[in-house]
Amino acid sequence: MLSLKTLPCLHRPYAPFKSLLFPSCLSPPSLFSPPSPARPSLILSAAPAALSAASAAYSAATKMAAAACTTVEHVVLFKVRDSTDPSKIDAMISNLRSLVSLDIVSHLAAGPILRNRSAAASAAGFTHLLHSRYRSKPDLAAYSAHPAHQAVVKEHVLPICDNIMAVDWVADLDGPAPPPGSAMRLTLAKPKEGEAAAELLTAIQGAKGAAPSAWQVSYGENFSPARAKGYSVEFLSVFPGLEELDAMDGEGNEAVEAHKEKVRPLLESLIVVDFVVPAPPAASL
Repeated sequence: MLSLKTLPCLHRPYAPFKSLLFPSCLSPPSLFSPPSPARPSLILSAAPAALSAASAAYSAATKMAAAACTTVEHVVLFKVRDSTDPSKIDAMISNLRSLVSLDIVSHLAAGPILRNRSAAASAAGFTHLLHSRYRSKPDLAAYSAHPAHQAVVKEHVLPICDNIMAVDWVADLDGPAPPPGSAMRLTLAKPKEGEAAAELLTAIQGAKGAAPSAWQVSYGENFSPARAKGYSVEFLSVFPGLEELDAMDGEGNEAVEAHKEKVRPLLESLIVVDFVVPAPPAASL
């Protein structure tokens, strides 16, 4: 059964601005709530020092809660048949994006892959990517089994795709879902025979420090091997934009090159693709 897909305490990337300030696992402090008409406002009667202390305490609590957010990452790579009518490709993407309306989905973005960055990625010929997040593994399972998801797969994905690959992993993230315009680099690693995935994961974790311009890094070991084609370790870097992503590949980035040399002996294959998070579809009038 094909699955296409967390930020537990953050709203979807296109939620109102207030949701980015107050994660869903925290309630906004009473200082931000309208005063009750039956009693004086706490804001008017509180001393500036008390307000400052309360603000600092809430800020610290928010950061601690965000740091503790466990996310289930789900990524699907698609190879659309060359002869496919463009209208059918558009229909596949729009229907995949519509699944973000499901309550169990914390984040979902789908669209064309910007570029393949490794020999294995080019050989596989993947053309499109879906990235989604969930609060828990049961939420991901519920998404997979949901009738709306099953219908999109049956009616819009399978009829036009030659190859589909999916990976899932658990990560601890401390920020919101990637907003429109942000650039992502996805790395899927297949260890050599006899090499443990845990050893490869430890080596790949070093890439976090080799990409200082990335504002969010997610990595983990795949827990859904059936559709992963042996790629057991995943690494996702999110950059503010394409300029920052390209700067990481610029000349003189010794940290990146040193990291690659450390990881190569453990690898059988590496799929690397770049993807730009598309803007949400315009609302129909």
